[in-house]
Amino acid sequence: MFHTLSTHRAARRLALAATATTALVLVTAGPAATHTDVEADNAQALAENVEVSFHAESESDTAGITQLRVVLPEGIAPADVTYGEGPKGWKFTAGDDGYTVKGPALRTGVSAEYSIVVKQLPDARELAFKTLQTYADGRTDRWIELDENGENPAPVLELKPAAPGAKPVDPSPSEPASPAASPTPTPTPTAPETAASASPQAADAQKDDEGGLSAGVWAGLVAAVVVAAVAVVLVVRRRGSAQH
Repeated sequence: MFHTLSTHRAARRLALAATATTALVLVTAGPAATHTDVEADNAQALAENVEVSFHAESESDTAGITQLRVVLPEGIAPADVTYGEGPKGWKFTAGDDGYTVKGPALRTGVSAEYSIVVKQLPDARELAFKTLQTYADGRTDRWIELDENGENPAPVLELKPAAPGAKPVDPSPSEPASPAASPTPTPTPTAPETAASASPQAADAQKDDEGGLSAGVWAGLVAAVVVAAVAVVLVVRRRGSAQH
């Protein structure tokens, strides 16, 4: 009898251990769940005017969501995206690499749901929409990792292959560039600035052009006078010696 009970207890312990181990393997082996989901009714490569919906789950117990900043995947330009619908009072703003939807803080624990309309989905297998989710208290959840097994994976939209004959449409025209500013004329330097920036040779030339003698000319004249004076002294000395 005692042997039978011991056997049953041992079998039960092994069964519980096996169940716990299986559960642990399933938890650790599966991909991390993203708390910002994306979906579309016509999720197909090169599909046009597709409404893409997002569900950003609230993960704060103390503050509501106030903003979602999204970086668009390659192949979708901000100019090709328009706002669909979202929380009351929230507005859509396009940026350089994506867009932002924000507004009054939602109630604590309430998820943010909104949609956009994309002019045409690119010819790709999947699209990752990196998302920064901000709360009223300043907390920001960064759903930006491209590895599905990461701790903060970005929401990814899986696309079906393009329909036969589907082609890329022309991209939306960008905003017209602002007129080029006329070059600023270079101010004419004043007389003091010209004199200060000119080389000594240029300054001498300017004086010559104005009718005066340059420093170089004056130096030559002085040297000539000195040479002449020395010559006179030598002649006088020689005559004196000849007379004696």
